[in-house]
Amino acid sequence: MRLGKTSVVALVALVTLLCVAAPALAAALTPEEQLGKMLFFDQDLSANDNQSCATCHAPKAGWTGPTEEINVHGAVYEGSVPGMFGDRKPPTAAYGGDSPILRFDAAEGLWIGGMFWDGRATGERLGDPLAEQAQGPFLNPREQALPDAAAVITKVQASDYAQLFEDVAGMGAAIWLPANTSAAYDVVGLSIAAYERSSEVNPFSSKYDAWVAGKAKLTAPEMQGFRLFTNKGKCDNCHVPPLFTDFTYDNLGIPKNPENPVYTWNSAGLDWVDPGLGGFLESSGQPVDVWTAEVGKHKVPTLRNVDLRPSPEFVKAYGHNGFFKSLRSIVHFYNTRDVANWPAPEVAETVNVTEMGNLRLTPVQEKAIVAFMKTLSDGYTPAGCH
Repeated sequence: MRLGKTSVVALVALVTLLCVAAPALAAALTPEEQLGKMLFFDQDLSANDNQSCATCHAPKAGWTGPTEEINVHGAVYEGSVPGMFGDRKPPTAAYGGDSPILRFDAAEGLWIGGMFWDGRATGERLGDPLAEQAQGPFLNPREQALPDAAAVITKVQASDYAQLFEDVAGMGAAIWLPANTSAAYDVVGLSIAAYERSSEVNPFSSKYDAWVAGKAKLTAPEMQGFRLFTNKGKCDNCHVPPLFTDFTYDNLGIPKNPENPVYTWNSAGLDWVDPGLGGFLESSGQPVDVWTAEVGKHKVPTLRNVDLRPSPEFVKAYGHNGFFKSLRSIVHFYNTRDVANWPAPEVAETVNVTEMGNLRLTPVQEKAIVAFMKTLSDGYTPAGCH
């Protein structure tokens, strides 16, 4: 049946409305989420009023490092204080809200949950690893570098969203009293976590999501990549859909990144080794046989937005230390680590040798897996929404 001109105009208007309404609905935030957003993007919440959470976790780069010049080299971002660097590249701030409180799963023989690359934001205190992670950088001398929680709250009180903070905290002006500093700082962490869980940060708006919903078709290479991802490539052993992580820890055998600034400021110099989860477990008092089995293991990141970048040529860094500079290179490493001439792993004793290292993928198959991972970037526009 042919449509008349009026009907065509109405249909186009309806399609346009639907295409516009979806992202608009995703952006509708609760007061707690809105407060978290204000905190997340506030550069004043740092020692020199020059660094926010978004400085290292930018939406345009998939909620991770947005500066190409840094990603190309050491991949570790400078803190608020000039010359102060951490030891790992920033992970994505999106799609991590379902990480459980850190625990050892005896049936699986694996540590699961927590936040940060090494799991040190366990979630035990607040019942929320994401909220505890959000509190960490403000007080880290190598990140936002504020001296204590009181300094953070003083800055929040002076902000233009102080009233929103009072409303969310539910204590009125009493929230600013020194006796309530700890409670106020918990509001900071919980609000940022609420924003990081929001539909604005986790819209599930990738081509993959559209395909699952029956609103898009994968190309032949993308479909081949999906099949390899879930079979021969063994990718979904750890990167489990729909979040594309299982919140566990693993040692992939990644080599040291010689341009990581940690080697210049750490007293061990080039001999320094990132202990990962094992280092945190040692510091938390776990027995020697427990923490030594986890040395060199880092949290399995989500692959959502793994290729999201501000421009096609923009360089992102991959791995906990940013050693890899392209998806193709890290996939090739997964495939050939044990049969090609790669540098030695940073920690050899705990390397995963059962799920990667010699997958026998062809170059075409590697390329297909990359093509599939590119479908995980948010912001996909279905056909007809242009």
